Amino acid sequence: MLKEFKEFAFGGNLIDIATGLIMGLAFAALVGALVEHVIMPIVGIAGGAENVADMWAVEAGNSVIRIGAFVSAVLTFLATAAGVFFFIVKPYQRYQASQPAEADEAPPEDVVLLRKIADSLATR
Repeated sequence: MLKEFKEFAFGGNLIDIATGLIMGLAFAALVGALVEHVIMPIVGIAGGAENVADMWAVEAGNSVIRIGAFVSAVLTFLATAAGVFFFIVKPYQRYQASQPAEADEAPPEDVVLLRKIADSLATR
């Protein structure tokens, strides 16, 4: 069981997934900083407010509903999704299209022999 776990933990797929996760988190932080420090100040200037999170704030009793904060989160999500699509998905699709199609692999020799035996037994 320990050997199987070692193969799983240090196998190529797990390392690939971990690398992808780390790169995805770094990309999300980069896009989040872009939205927060570049795009949202521009929106704030256009809307006449210093802070976009407070730009569309509604006070209800002791609570404050910050619609601007939600808009900021939506813009961060959309920018992240667009970045992933244009910088990861589309290049990968182009790469896949440029690769030759894989030919079907021939079955192992023992499978071929077993099929021949089964066919000869079926004809008897």
